Amino acid sequence: METTRVDRWLWAVRAHKTRALATDGCRAGHVTVNGNQAKAATMVKPGDRVVARVGNRQRDLEVVKVIEKRVSAAVAATCFVDHTPPPPEPSAFDQPLFQRDARSGRPTKRDRREIERLRREI
Repeated sequence: METTRVDRWLWAVRAHKTRALATDGCRAGHVTVNGNQAKAATMVKPGDRVVARVGNRQRDLEVVKVIEKRVSAAVAATCFVDHTPPPPEPSAFDQPLFQRDARSGRPTKRDRREIERLRREI
């Protein structure tokens, strides 16, 4: 076996949880093979670059070995080279401006005024 469908390969190497999700990703235009938008039936072979959006991440995978069946995670990891850049470090802007204890009930009038003041400062 030297080629297989891209949706089947993405499922087999555990990029997607199910083959249906891999197929849906192809239909939605979230998968490219060698820079070209791929349909689910697009064939991949060793050396191809597959870029797929999985969840909120962009995965850049190079096909090393073609597999059609789902295998263990250790074996699946040998079938591709991951060229995905690491996710960015969380910054101070990712933190919430005002955080309250979830069990403290509704905000008081004073809490609400502080929240509104913080929002205006942005």
